[in-house]
Amino acid sequence: MPLSPEILSVLAIFQSVFTAPTWEKAQVLIVGTLLSHGRHTVTAALRQMGRGDQTDFSLYHQVLNRAQWSPLELSRLLLQALCKAFVAVGGSLTFVIDETLERRWGLKIRKRGHFRDSLLSSRKKSISNSGLRWIVLSLVVNVPWTSNCVALPVMSVLAPSPKVNQKLKRRHKTIGRWARQMITQIRRWLPGVPFKLIGDGAYSSVELGLRCQKLGGTLIAPLVLDAQLFEPLSPQEKTRMGRPPEKGARLPKLSAVLVDPKTVWKKARVKWYDGQKRTLEIVTGTALWKRSGLKALPIRWVLVRDPSGELEPKAYFTTDPKQTALSVLETFVLRWTTEVTFEESRAHLGIETQRQWSDLAIERTTPCLFGLYSLAFLFAHALHPDGKVPIQQTAWYEKEKATFSDTLAAVRRHLWGDFTYSTSAHDPDVRLIPQKDLIQLVQAVCYSH
Repeated sequence: MPLSPEILSVLAIFQSVFTAPTWEKAQVLIVGTLLSHGRHTVTAALRQMGRGDQTDFSLYHQVLNRAQWSPLELSRLLLQALCKAFVAVGGSLTFVIDETLERRWGLKIRKRGHFRDSLLSSRKKSISNSGLRWIVLSLVVNVPWTSNCVALPVMSVLAPSPKVNQKLKRRHKTIGRWARQMITQIRRWLPGVPFKLIGDGAYSSVELGLRCQKLGGTLIAPLVLDAQLFEPLSPQEKTRMGRPPEKGARLPKLSAVLVDPKTVWKKARVKWYDGQKRTLEIVTGTALWKRSGLKALPIRWVLVRDPSGELEPKAYFTTDPKQTALSVLETFVLRWTTEVTFEESRAHLGIETQRQWSDLAIERTTPCLFGLYSLAFLFAHALHPDGKVPIQQTAWYEKEKATFSDTLAAVRRHLWGDFTYSTSAHDPDVRLIPQKDLIQLVQAVCYSH
């Protein structure tokens, strides 16, 4: 099917990464994958594009398992395109980093490992799942057609377990080390742009905080209640003789602050995960977070408790001590947007349904599917620059905000040519659908893959 100028203008951003023959096949896979339902395989993409009878189908598989192109370069171009489309000039960037497990099985998948499921596990019982662990870095933006923030993946890396790396005779990298490398790469691509990085407990580390501080960014993450916190250095301590001290007097642990009757709590209305305002009690302060062998990290800590008792007390920190406690909490709430992205990518883009087994194809396919999530928003923005993406309505459910399913439906409908077929001269209610389009529609409606 011919592509419109709007779609081609977005695709042209990535053309320089590929050779001409590979780019021609890559466009077929991109459009076919967007149109696919159920399993999102190379075969499904070819069928959606009406190419099920092509005998050179193996050439399309080679785009993923053999062709020479750089996923990292695609990430750079995608990030720049998203910033141009959805971030105001001179504005700061907000990134969310998190891991997700792609449940895959197969003897030939060498980097599959077993990982603890933090949701299903408890202190008494540990439950693990088998699969491929991906660390996904997403840009949080506001798109014109919804008031909710969305997390758009820009970079994904495969992080095998220590046991798998040992078996493959590779040096193991922790999640924190991967995060430091990823955010450093972002800084190289966008020098001088202020950014915030939001992560869960896996990214709560002095090392990552120091790296963000060095790069001119801010890290916001949970803080353990027994963290070693110290007062900043006083002028007298800075000038005393001997080895320069790194920290001041030791501060009480946050676990002690939580139960101290002298702690002064302030109530605040915080915009919570469901978008509603929630009343919480907050106490905050500044400190130096010190770990053995590392420099002291200046932070602002925020201790939160729920007066109703529904939520457990939590502590958070930011590497920007000037940031307010309310801003820290409302910024950290944006971390949930990446969970929405993971769920919608599985539901609509076929994460965990692909069938590649070679290392190179695996390390390319899943990041491309995550990138396709962001690409769908770029397509919708090009097709509806006024921000009026059509919203599916029913008699029993009145939607006010466009969701990702509406965004993807708008792109799919456009790729189908908006179904603008000519009308029969004998019956105005009859549309004349070409045989080729009819076969593709039957494939899309009647087959799941």
